[in-house]
Amino acid sequence: MTDQGWAMKGELVLSCNCTVFCPCVLSLGSHPPTEGYCQTWAGFRIDAGHFGEVDLSGLNLGLIMEIPGYMSRGNWTAGLFIDKRASVYAIKALTKIFTGKAGGTTSLLSILVGKFLGVEQVPITYETRDKTRIFQIPKIIDGAVTPIAGKDRERDTVITNSEYWIAPEIIVARSDKSKMRAFGRNWNFAGRSAEICKLDWRGP
Repeated sequence: MTDQGWAMKGELVLSCNCTVFCPCVLSLGSHPPTEGYCQTWAGFRIDAGHFGEVDLSGLNLGLIMEIPGYMSRGNWTAGLFIDKRASVYAIKALTKIFTGKAGGTTSLLSILVGKFLGVEQVPITYETRDKTRIFQIPKIIDGAVTPIAGKDRERDTVITNSEYWIAPEIIVARSDKSKMRAFGRNWNFAGRSAEICKLDWRGP
């Protein structure tokens, strides 16, 4: 599975412990998180994707990360949750992508993540109700994230044309619910910073 071409398109939702919108997005990691450290979970919905000949379409993923200070300085801790419906080949492919070993969009994870907590295969759901994204892993993550409306109340507040590695366009959001219990962690980020991004990643 070396140097395989890969791609995934869909959507991701991210909830973190920042009290206001994540400063790492605009500073590209050169400003610390609002609490001085980052704790975050992200949910992924892959509408279409592949790793070589392995089909990744229709799968959901969860990722947790802890960053002790400035994002750009590394020493991140990460753990991955993969859809129970994924084949053994898809699990290997997604693990390679989310540890940065597949190159491309996620390659920086191979440099910045110092401790990888492992992979768990679990049932995962990612739904959209009105504008709210509902992301759930039973007994692990219970999340609901809603975009923040702009001056035109019918439109979301959006950051466009950014150099943020996850996506150039970010919907500014807030967590209505955000509980995560796994890998010895117990988080609740309700009312705190969140974001919604188009998932369009590829490599190597």
